[in-house]
Amino acid sequence: MANFHFELVSPERLVYSGEVESVLVPSVEGEMVVLRDHAPVMAMLKPGVVSYKDGTGGKHDLFVRGGFADMANNTLTILAEQAVALAEVDAKLLDAEIKDAEEDLVDAKVEHTRQRAAERLEQLRELKASLSL
Repeated sequence: MANFHFELVSPERLVYSGEVESVLVPSVEGEMVVLRDHAPVMAMLKPGVVSYKDGTGGKHDLFVRGGFADMANNTLTILAEQAVALAEVDAKLLDAEIKDAEEDLVDAKVEHTRQRAAERLEQLRELKASLSL
């Protein structure tokens, strides 16, 4: 299968840069698989799993918390709000974070604080659901 260039960038670091066979992207319009010679597209990402096959056929799964994907000239660039390899997620720590987020939501008195707490809780639950894939 023909390869193309893929970069995944988070605010903290360049997560991945290299040649890949395919990338599964969780866009708000639905999941899409990007291959070489894909039509140019820009998509907003929802929290979910980005899966890619590297140039040697190895499969990698990362949880992204929103962002944007841009495919042009056989280069896919994902700018993610947050990206973490599923293999690096500590399930016990995640459960504790979910419990804290649930408590934060209950304790929130102001609407914008409640909304931010609800968004954080939803993202943590999405990450937990991704671990069972």
